[in-house]
Amino acid sequence: MSKISQLRSLGLFDARVPRYTSYPTAMHFSDRVTAASTREWIAALEPGSRVSVYAHVPFCRRLCWFCACRTQGTSTLSPVEGYVNTLLQEIDLVAEHLPEGVQIENLHWGGGTPTLLSADLIDRLASKIRSVFPFASDAQFSVEIDPNEVDEERLDALVAAGMNRASIGVQDFDPDIQATIGRIQGYELTRDVVEMIRARGVKSLNVDLLYGLPGQTQKKMTDSVQKVASLRPDRVALYGYAHVPWMAKRQSLIPTSELPSPEERLQLFETSRVLFAGAGYDEIGIDHFALPGDSMAIAQKSGNLRRNFQGYTVDRSQNLIGLGASAISRFEGGYAQNDASTSGYQTRVRNGQLATSRGHRFIGDDLVRGRLIEALMCDFGFGYSRISRETDVSVARLHQITSGLVQMFPGMLVDTQDAMQILPQGKPLARIIARALDVYEMSETAHSHAV
Repeated sequence: MSKISQLRSLGLFDARVPRYTSYPTAMHFSDRVTAASTREWIAALEPGSRVSVYAHVPFCRRLCWFCACRTQGTSTLSPVEGYVNTLLQEIDLVAEHLPEGVQIENLHWGGGTPTLLSADLIDRLASKIRSVFPFASDAQFSVEIDPNEVDEERLDALVAAGMNRASIGVQDFDPDIQATIGRIQGYELTRDVVEMIRARGVKSLNVDLLYGLPGQTQKKMTDSVQKVASLRPDRVALYGYAHVPWMAKRQSLIPTSELPSPEERLQLFETSRVLFAGAGYDEIGIDHFALPGDSMAIAQKSGNLRRNFQGYTVDRSQNLIGLGASAISRFEGGYAQNDASTSGYQTRVRNGQLATSRGHRFIGDDLVRGRLIEALMCDFGFGYSRISRETDVSVARLHQITSGLVQMFPGMLVDTQDAMQILPQGKPLARIIARALDVYEMSETAHSHAV
């Protein structure tokens, strides 16, 4: 049986499974987690400990049709100013319950389009965050940057605020594909913004690409990958486009008939993987690439790569505080998500309440299954003794949880009793194998293709 036939027989081209940036996934959050839960979890943080902070800016000048993020369009800065004022108020509400000396290890601004903020709003938001969460000496501050929506003044403000990592969305450089997905962004513009970022001393640059877009061919994908590689970003995230128009209505503008088949999606990914490897990038997990000296490549080699709501990370903190509409926090006790609608979020905060509307309190095997899934997604395997130490669960219990996996995926896994590893030919199945450890019920329509 050929590799493709075997992958097909194991469901790779049919399955829709989570990306496993959390366990359980957000689909299983409920309203049993409330603002009181979040207050409890914030207050339980260790004084002087380190946390990560995520700030969500859900506004865009224009809405890209491919995007399934929670965003809204605006032609003026007025609603953005009002939203930032609410963010500042939310930070004060968090501060009321925050133990002394808590520091930021990682700060990330995402969206939406964080660079839609004016230089003054950037300064106000960053200053408020720093006043409540002082930066650790080695703190990382990353911002998602839209080359169509940034200038010298805003970049100066971001660098002055401490930004030392930048992430640029590209998706695809082909003009026909850009027109089809509603995202016009030339290579020259992107190159110029990269040069502006580097001229300001920002040491780490990430670029996001998508495969599986309408009209993508191996030739067009090759051209886009080569153009990205010419920019020499430190990291590349190569995500599979998730076509879910029943969840993201704007995606109904994208012609379904022009989408590549699952088999073609795999070919697009493989073409890109080979090209990035040839350009000197290390493969990181299921969909990232990094230059060998980058901290993410180093973390993978040392077994310290982790995964959270932003994807792969070198973040060591177990606690993430999410700020803004729809933002998700993670604490030792569970997940808490803010009201997803901008209006609902602002109403809660302006009434003096934390904006939590739902979440999940960890129960049963949640933490150990989550750690096993994370190890599969990061390292394509795990050592039983290490997971046992990290989770305080016996090796015997871990073997019970993972029993049957090798039989479910013949020829794709090896279990030595000391460790389990996905074999090279089985790496495309990582998310499906992870799904086998997930005990929560799942609606496949809620998730993206496994490839």
